[in-house]
Amino acid sequence: MTRGDSLQLLIQQVNDFAEARDWRQFHSPKNLSMALTVEAAELLEIFQWVESQDSLVLSDAQRTASAHEAADILLYLLRFCEMTQIDLLAAAREKLQLNAQKYPLELSKGVASR
Repeated sequence: MTRGDSLQLLIQQVNDFAEARDWRQFHSPKNLSMALTVEAAELLEIFQWVESQDSLVLSDAQRTASAHEAADILLYLLRFCEMTQIDLLAAAREKLQLNAQKYPLELSKGVASR
């Protein structure tokens, strides 16, 4: 199974989960983008008062909590893409190409301010 196949399988599982619960009526792009923001804020909350250097080594509890929040973000993002007919992998590839143009290696390597 390729990564694309496993992503397609996960997308199908997310869609089946939502459809079985009759959640399509609640899954507007507005609501899903708001839910994404809430989940990203919950991930941020884990690190709110942690020094940057300390955030590089997670406790088991932090890793578990972070994994759950990252999963929530992914699941909402996949559902958002389903409802808006966005091919997430194609969009990500396109964005990488745009970022390569915007941040050329010779001007961006090791630079956080560009």
